[in-house]
Amino acid sequence: MSTPRASWRNTTHDWASGVDVEHLSQIRRNPAVFAPGGVRHLVLEVLAYAADEAESNGGGRCAVTLHPDGSVSVADEGRGTDTRVDEDGHVVKKPVMASKDLRFFDAPDAPLLPDGHPRRGMSVVAASSVWLVHTNRRRGGAWTQRYERGVPVTGLTPISDDGTTGTVVHFLPDEHLGGVGEGLAVESAGFAGQWGMLSVEVDDRRAR
Repeated sequence: MSTPRASWRNTTHDWASGVDVEHLSQIRRNPAVFAPGGVRHLVLEVLAYAADEAESNGGGRCAVTLHPDGSVSVADEGRGTDTRVDEDGHVVKKPVMASKDLRFFDAPDAPLLPDGHPRRGMSVVAASSVWLVHTNRRRGGAWTQRYERGVPVTGLTPISDDGTTGTVVHFLPDEHLGGVGEGLAVESAGFAGQWGMLSVEVDDRRAR
């Protein structure tokens, strides 16, 4: 069902913002502030969204995969990122990757992630990655979209609907962030203990 964009209420992100280039640039200019600890912090930023979904659904599972090329993917079984159809029939996904999270990014009292640093939002992950592919499955549709340094380089590409819901965030972190730490592969129990109702598994494929 299509609805006018002007009627869409902003909760976590501004539907009208699209791509906030200055916001993304701010993140890239300040990696010590927005990605302290490197890749592990980016993984925690993604897991925080999966934990939100698990909390609202009474529980959930998430898989973190460390790939041989240095990329990381985080897959959850939540509802998928909010995606709507506007009055012109265009499919629009909430701009979680390319704009600021209104709840956390500028908040002086933003909640802390398990590494002790403030939660800022998914745009930190996108802006701090060479590329990021977001696969989004919702009831009624499924799409994938690719970003480079946080800027979308494709539109929403429809993919087959397999009857499941959830998201996969697959990203290649910038080299200056130091790569995936060796300790990340053995942190599944620690991750799970930090997220309450979210069960987390880590699959390290780098040495295979």
